[in-house]
Amino acid sequence: MSSLQPTDKTIDLITIGRASVDLYGEQIGGRLEDMGSFAKYVGGSPTNTAIAAARLGLRAGLLTRVGADHMGRFIREELAREGVDVRGVHTDPERLTALVVLGIRNRESFPLIFYRENCADMALREQDLDDAYLASARAVLINGTHLSTPGVFAASLGAARRVKTNGGRVVFDVDYRPVLWGLTAKDLGENRFVFNAAVTERLQAALPWCDLIVGTEEELCILGGSERLIAAIQNIRAQTTATLVCKRGARGCVAFAGDIPDDIESGLVVPGFKINVLNVLGAGDAFMGGFLRGWLRDETLEESCRMGNASGAIVVSRHGCAPAMPTWPELQSLLRTSGELPQESFIRRLDHLHWASTRAHDYSELMVLAIDHRSQFEDPGNFSAPDKERIATFKTLGFRALDLVARQDRRFGVLLDGRYGFEALSEAADSPYWVGRPIEIPQSRPLEFEGGADVAVELSSWPLNQVVKCLVSYHPDDPADLKGRQDRQLKRLFDACRKTRHELLLEIILPREMPADSLTMSRALAQIYALGVRPDWWKLPPGGSAAHWQAVQDTITQEDPMCRGVLLLGLSQPETELIACFANAAPFRIVKGFAIGRTIFHDVAGAWFAGSMSDADALKAMAAKFSRLANAWQSTHTAVAI
Repeated sequence: MSSLQPTDKTIDLITIGRASVDLYGEQIGGRLEDMGSFAKYVGGSPTNTAIAAARLGLRAGLLTRVGADHMGRFIREELAREGVDVRGVHTDPERLTALVVLGIRNRESFPLIFYRENCADMALREQDLDDAYLASARAVLINGTHLSTPGVFAASLGAARRVKTNGGRVVFDVDYRPVLWGLTAKDLGENRFVFNAAVTERLQAALPWCDLIVGTEEELCILGGSERLIAAIQNIRAQTTATLVCKRGARGCVAFAGDIPDDIESGLVVPGFKINVLNVLGAGDAFMGGFLRGWLRDETLEESCRMGNASGAIVVSRHGCAPAMPTWPELQSLLRTSGELPQESFIRRLDHLHWASTRAHDYSELMVLAIDHRSQFEDPGNFSAPDKERIATFKTLGFRALDLVARQDRRFGVLLDGRYGFEALSEAADSPYWVGRPIEIPQSRPLEFEGGADVAVELSSWPLNQVVKCLVSYHPDDPADLKGRQDRQLKRLFDACRKTRHELLLEIILPREMPADSLTMSRALAQIYALGVRPDWWKLPPGGSAAHWQAVQDTITQEDPMCRGVLLLGLSQPETELIACFANAAPFRIVKGFAIGRTIFHDVAGAWFAGSMSDADALKAMAAKFSRLANAWQSTHTAVAI
C-alpha cells in the first residue's frame, strides 16, 4: 500500500461505528413510561461527532452500516444535508437500522433503551473498508462500542492500521456503554460504569494505534483497569504515548500530553463554560467535535480543550444530540465570552444563529407556484362553488404543472393548503421542491389560525419540510388594540415554529384603506422584528419604488442578516406588470424570487371548473404561464447578478 503525504488528504476525519435514530421523548421531567410523543433525530456517538465536526468546518466522513429501511435513508439524507461524506455508509439489506428510545428525567438522568439486536452498524466488517477512502483521511475516530464483538473489532482496528500506515492519526473515543457489552439489564441503558476486566482487555487492544484518547472519568477508569482515576490514567500512559483528555462535565476537562502526575489537578486543567443545563446527553460527542476542530487545525492543546468545552456547553442547553451540535459561528460566539453564565439575550441570539446556520438547503433564488388559496375557490362568484373533491383535483393538477416546469430543480416550490391541497401535499412529499403551507384563517384581521387556538399543536402534525406560511394584513399605524392582538399572535406563531422545527414565511399586505409611502413596509417589518419574531422568509407585494425596496432591504439586513430573503407575491396582476415589477425589485439582493398564484391559475380554473377545459389542457396552460414567469425572473435576476 502506497503512503500518502498529509497534503494529499482530502478528508479531515472519518468516524467509525454507531449510526442510529434517536427517538427523544418530548415531555421532560417524567418517566419514559409517561412519554406521549417523540422527536426523531440522527444518533450514535460517531455519527453525532461526524456531524459536529462538519458543522465546525472540518471535512468529515462516516464509516458504518445502516438498514435498507426508512430510518437508514433518513440517516443518509441527514448526513448528506450536513455535509458529511457518505461514501462509507453501507446499506445492509438484511438488518434494520438501530434505534434508541430515550427521555429527559432531569439534568443528569436520561432513561434510555437501545434497540440494537443484530442491528446494521454492528454488522460492519473489515471487508467494508475501502483502502483509498481511509488513506485520504488525516484522522480516523474509532469507538469503544465497536470493539465489543469480533467483526466490528476487526473493522475498527483495521481502519486504524490503514490510516496510521498512510500518515494519518488515530482518535479513540472510549464511549463505554455497559449495556452494549451485556453487563447490565436492558432497561439500564443510561448506566455509565460497570467494572469488567474483559472489557478493559478488549479496549486496551486499541491503545498501540492511538494518537488521541478521549473519555469521561468513568471511561478512563475502565480503559485503564482501575477504579482510581489517576491510577487508571497512569496505566493507560504505560501503554501509549497518545494525548489523553479526561472530560469532567461542567468542570471542563484535563489533558495530558506527557508524563502523568500523581494528582489529576496537575494536568492541563481547562475550565468549562457556565450555562443553564437541560440535560447532559450529547455533551461528549459535541466536546469531541469541538476538540477535533482545534486539534486537527493545529491549535494548542489548551485551545482545543476550550473548543471542546464550549461545544459541550452549548449542546447541554438544548434538546437532542446531533441537531444541537453548534456551528462554527456559534462556537466562536461562545469562545469570545468570559465563560461566565451568559445573559438570556445572548442565549436568544445564539439560538437564532444556530437555527439560521443549520437550515436545510441554501436558495440563491426561488420560484413558487402559490395555489394555497381557499376562500377564492369557495367563493361562488369565482368558480360556481365547486365541491371539495373538484378543488382538490385542481390543486393536484397545479402541483403537476409546477413539476412539469421544474423537473426536480430545488429552485422551485409550491404553496399548498391542507384543506383542499392535502393530496397534492402528499404527492409533493416525494419531490425535492420547497413546500409551503398556510396557517392563517383567510382574511382574518386580527390574525387567527386554522386548526384551533393552539397553533403549536396544529404545527406538530405537519411534516418538518413544510414551511409555515402566514398572511397577515398589517400596518405599522394600526390601532393599538388591533396591533396588540396581532403582535401576540405573531409571537405565538414564531415560538410554535421554532419549537416544532418549521421554517416560517410571513406574508405582509398593507391594508388598502390605510396610507402608505416608501417607508411604510419597512416600518412594519421593523415592528415585527422588535417583537423578537425573525421569519425565515418574507413574502411582500411586488410593486414599490427603489426607495421602498432599499428601505426593506436595509431593515432586514440590519435586523436579521441571515434571513433567507423576500419572495414577491402576485396580487392577480397581469404577467406583463409582474415582469416589470421583477425588473424593479431584482436589483435588491434580498429579493430571491416569487410566489405567485392567481395570475397563473385563475383563468385556467374558471374554464376547468366550467367543464370547457380538460385536465391535460389545464395542466399545460398553467405550466406555460408559470414557465413564462420563471423564465422572466431568471432572465432578470441573471442580468442583475452580472
